[in-house]
Amino acid sequence: MPLNGLKATIWKNDTEKGPRYNTTFTRSYKDGEEWKTTDNYGREDLLLLAYMAKEAFTWIAKQPTK
Repeated sequence: MPLNGLKATIWKNDTEKGPRYNTTFTRSYKDGEEWKTTDNYGREDLLLLAYMAKEAFTWIAKQPTK
């Protein structure tokens, strides 16, 4: 779910106790003509990251546990 250069990726890991989900967050930026990604965030990113974390949590919570 990319938003303003920020992206949340949800990873599913199947375990003996059922699926578990992890989330990573990245920010894309352009350095000259080259696109790069980072896991560093500025003040202007924090509320959007919080929103994305809430949305990721909501999606994960709706997934079946077995």
